[in-house]
Amino acid sequence: MHKQIFVNLSVKDLPRSKEFWNSLGYSFEPKFTNDQGACMIMGENLFVMLLVEEFFAGFTNKPISDARERTEVLNCLSCDSREQVDSLVAKAKAAGATIPKEPVDHGFMYGHGFHDIDGHGWELVHMVAEGESK
Repeated sequence: MHKQIFVNLSVKDLPRSKEFWNSLGYSFEPKFTNDQGACMIMGENLFVMLLVEEFFAGFTNKPISDARERTEVLNCLSCDSREQVDSLVAKAKAAGATIPKEPVDHGFMYGHGFHDIDGHGWELVHMVAEGESK
């Protein structure tokens, strides 16, 4: 099976996007970061390439979606706790993200999310393991 994932997202203002994600606690791999793109480290073998629109366009022959107007993808990240979910959403909001809906508690799963400054959707979930209390 696969060993890594690189999600590629277009961004309007790379320095501003990097600042947004830094404020949530994420860092960037310098070897894969320049003025056209930044490789954000989201976890072990989990990466998001933030690519300026013009550079991103070179990888596709289809129009680029404006994530502020249309949903092109929802990225979902697992979190270690409900508190981590809520903390990341709060940090994202403070950094300029929009919060599209209230948190959802299904008992076995707690989730919340945000749209980053470029409009990309991010869902955060904590799954309660069998035998674990909420």
